[in-house]
Amino acid sequence: MLSPGSLLQTEWYKTREGQDMLAPLFHRDGFSRKTFGLLERPSYPPSNPPEEVTYKLFLVGKSSVGKTSTVCKLGGYSIPTTHSETPGVQVSTVYWPAKITQLNKVFLFKLQLWDAGENSLKKFDHILSSCTDKTDGILFLFSFIDKGSFEELPQFLTKLTNPGDNLCKIVLGTKFDQHAHSEVTQRDIRDFESTWNIPILRIKNVPYFNQTEAENEVSELVPILNTICEHLWYRDIVTAQQEKAYF
Repeated sequence: MLSPGSLLQTEWYKTREGQDMLAPLFHRDGFSRKTFGLLERPSYPPSNPPEEVTYKLFLVGKSSVGKTSTVCKLGGYSIPTTHSETPGVQVSTVYWPAKITQLNKVFLFKLQLWDAGENSLKKFDHILSSCTDKTDGILFLFSFIDKGSFEELPQFLTKLTNPGDNLCKIVLGTKFDQHAHSEVTQRDIRDFESTWNIPILRIKNVPYFNQTEAENEVSELVPILNTICEHLWYRDIVTAQQEKAYF
């Protein structure tokens, strides 16, 4: 399993350069985040625009684990207070800058998150194929307060992936803030990571209402987005090596 910081600089966001690259992702108040449509992008100075790399990610998980609220948290959207089934397919864009250590270069990762409602997936066969077609990776979600959603992960992995597909695979545990109700233990996490060689990240599906809380949110999101970007970059390296060996 790829160790955090193997390919990108995990603390780079704290530097002056990192802060300058993060600034276009926030409003002028400095803590509320901007949201971007499919055709929108952050505004950087023409003299120093970061190179953009785009990836498609499909979110998978049991109904009500928090896929939509996770997308909202990652993308800076308002987090819904009540659960409702996602109608059809929703595609959201998340931008995140990261500095690749070996190249000493900043890249702007454009993450296109595909979220489909469980009923739509069951009712329309073409929705699953649309979500998985040319996808670069899959985010498998479970809820810390629903052990069943964690136990279903192997089923999703077996159904949607195979050992040779070279997809980026990451697991996200939602509702990590509800410690008192957690049904998934740290031993469960360690055993899963050891068996599947896939990292498990943790996210709190709660909104933040002031600057201090928003700063904490950034600190929470940094390791999540850095890990996603790092594994996608590693996937590209492996793919390039395989193609080179083939030819």
